[in-house]
Amino acid sequence: MDIFFKILLVIFSLGLIAVVLLQKGKSAGLSGAISGGAEHLFGKQKARGLDLFLQRLTIGLAAGFFIVALLVAYLK
Repeated sequence: MDIFFKILLVIFSLGLIAVVLLQKGKSAGLSGAISGGAEHLFGKQKARGLDLFLQRLTIGLAAGFFIVALLVAYLK
């Protein structure tokens, strides 16, 4: 059972790395840091299509990663 959870943890971690790398950057540079935060805060740019899917997949994989990591730590 312990080996199963460790393999599942590796799968979640690799999936999370891949999904984060597939996402495009929101903005770059100092001007992007200033205006990008305001756009994100007030919702001028809404994620659609693939961006929305990758964002939700990232949240799901991150939650799964933390849950499995806690299980592996608890079982050890």
